[in-house]
Amino acid sequence: MLKRKVDLHSHTNHSDGYYSPEELVYKAKDVGIDILSITDHDSTNAIAKATEIGRELGVEIIPGVEISSDLRGIEVHILGYFIDINNKELEHCLKFFREERIRRANNIVRKLNHLGLDISMADVMRISKNSAVGRPHIAQAMLELGLVKSFQDAFNKYIKNGGPAYEGKVHLSPQSAFKIISDAGGLSFVAHPRYMSENIIKELIDAGADGIEVIHPSHSKELTRFYRGIVNEYYLLESGGSDFHGGKRDDEDKFGKFFTTPIVVEAMRTRIMRNTA
Repeated sequence: MLKRKVDLHSHTNHSDGYYSPEELVYKAKDVGIDILSITDHDSTNAIAKATEIGRELGVEIIPGVEISSDLRGIEVHILGYFIDINNKELEHCLKFFREERIRRANNIVRKLNHLGLDISMADVMRISKNSAVGRPHIAQAMLELGLVKSFQDAFNKYIKNGGPAYEGKVHLSPQSAFKIISDAGGLSFVAHPRYMSENIIKELIDAGADGIEVIHPSHSKELTRFYRGIVNEYYLLESGGSDFHGGKRDDEDKFGKFFTTPIVVEAMRTRIMRNTA
């Protein structure tokens, strides 16, 4: 029997991914993914369409979202699973975050202008269209305008954390992100912990994280074992996926390669049932 693939971390063009919800689900089917969670940044707008296509193709869609928070100046991404996408408070919060993204993008564009680069918000919005605008859209606009040699060059030279055109996000504590997700009926997971210290991870666990993303393209086999050990030690849940974006991210080979199992999903369902009992 073939091992069933579960990818709990993917993105569409409703945030910083390349593919539409329909295209992403078709790709999931093609690479043998049976259960897929779409975790767009600050948006759940892809979920309904993806779920509809998933039913036709036999790919289960788990409603998800990715929210950015910060802890003592360190950016921390929180994944939410099994959320109610029709929850009014969740919709209100995500709308606010998307508006803040536009404010941030405006400030980044102004900083780029001060550095002598000829780019406008119209250039950025042409790339982002109706999605939650972010730095990848700015990088793509810079590339298409000939201001940088590559997509990654835009980050490395200008808009990476601490770069000359960098602009911080609105402050949101991990506890607030956990509450937003919990109030929408979901579970909160620390995304790609490879990018944070053990002390930060411990603080996030103490703050109420339900689990940790154990499998991720940035994790070596040793790190995967290490994070699974933390999950077991603190009686947490685990998740895993490809963090797939597509397009200029050059990560096509990761989709279908980094995945977890249905057992992980069933553990999540059990936890939710226990929370609502």
